[in-house]
Amino acid sequence: MPRLTLDSPELAFQGDLAFARATLEAYVPQDPDQADARACMLQFLTEHPRDAHLRECIPGHLTASAILLHPDGKRALFTHHRKLDRWLQLGGHCDGDANLAAVALREAFEESGIEGLWIEPTPIDLDIHMIPARKEDPDHLHLDTRFLVHAPSGAEYVVSEESHDLAWLTLEQLEACADGSVLRIARQCLA
Repeated sequence: MPRLTLDSPELAFQGDLAFARATLEAYVPQDPDQADARACMLQFLTEHPRDAHLRECIPGHLTASAILLHPDGKRALFTHHRKLDRWLQLGGHCDGDANLAAVALREAFEESGIEGLWIEPTPIDLDIHMIPARKEDPDHLHLDTRFLVHAPSGAEYVVSEESHDLAWLTLEQLEACADGSVLRIARQCLA
């Protein structure tokens, strides 16, 4: 599997939603729930062919996130998200970029400050979840494609404005503080 970094040509900005569709079509679901999520996300792209990757798509929009694996393979970096007040994987909005792997890696870098990250470009999980209404934003769906991202040896994170805190957490620690969709991907990735 290629080790793609922020400057890899394969992670160039892609405005065409056909790129996101191809990523989702190539994803091989591991169970019926993942197959359903994939089908729903592809249907959403059909219903929103020009704006599914934009925040302005009111019913919902594509997002991408990263399980940022520590070099020891036993921990991953999670954020205590400022707006949602929960422990989550790093990630965020596509903001017009249909290259979902690029979005996940960019968000992991922006939210952690860790240089030298690399991503496995094949999704490891799909998740559709409701974001509650907040201020001027109505409740809406996040259709999230999740990727495995690797941190280099000696990685040190910096807490961004988006987080109350960041922490390298083991699966056992996550079981005490994270929801089901976070635990599902943590169980896939953490030794």
